Amino acid sequence: MLPHRYNLLMQENRSYLPSADRVGVLIASILLAFALTRLIQSPHYTLTIALPGFYFAYPVTLGSVMSILTAALSATGMSWLTRDHPALGEKSNIEHIMLPTLTTFVLSAPLSLLPNGTAWWVGFSLAAALLVIVFLAEYITIDASTPLYGFARVGLTALTYVLFLILSTSLRYSGARMFLLVPAIFVVAALLALRILHLDGADRWDFPWAIGIGIVCAQIGAGLHYWPLTPIQFGLALTGPLYALTMLANSIAEDIPLRRAVVSPAVIVSIAWVSVIFLR
Repeated sequence: MLPHRYNLLMQENRSYLPSADRVGVLIASILLAFALTRLIQSPHYTLTIALPGFYFAYPVTLGSVMSILTAALSATGMSWLTRDHPALGEKSNIEHIMLPTLTTFVLSAPLSLLPNGTAWWVGFSLAAALLVIVFLAEYITIDASTPLYGFARVGLTALTYVLFLILSTSLRYSGARMFLLVPAIFVVAALLALRILHLDGADRWDFPWAIGIGIVCAQIGAGLHYWPLTPIQFGLALTGPLYALTMLANSIAEDIPLRRAVVSPAVIVSIAWVSVIFLR
């Protein structure tokens, strides 16, 4: 009786849960790439561009290359997973590939900065947990009628803000120069906002809002670049506006009056920036 009930449960869940074997292989491959990047020592190569009044120098390492390769592996693997979903049909799966790719790319930054020892293994374990969450949640959100859709949507929304906090904190910790900091914040903030806004179920892409949110976050990042802030202060100061602006965009899309719509975002930004002042 028990095996029969288990088989029925698996058949019922098959439409919104990916194959455990495929997810395991994909995550193991990404984590193996993270580990090999840490173990293999490679020479540094500096990419330089010299123009009148302008000098660009960017150190290229194995970690830089592997960050791009692991992100590509994540995108390919997520496409492989989603194509097996019966509800996808002929629809594009690009929206379900964006966040896993960004997650893998962003997680490579703190893993390359953490020192060897317990801190790195803790970060490695957290990265594995976040990858599991994003792959499962994105697969579930393919079908909005599944029982777990609400939980998956909330999980993905929370994960996007965590990713942006990790990225902005890592950029500050690494001492990235402004010509790298601003474009990175703009691109990631815009893509994350685009994914959050697309999760409302309306099947539309809010490109104007996403680009505007990316520009605002990039401008704030540029303004705070030379302030004496710790990495976590810098991250909170940027994540607060991202959260507030996406909330504002969702409220306006739901036809909430502007006067009411700006209250919650203003409170969020105030809390984030007051926390920055007192956090040391």
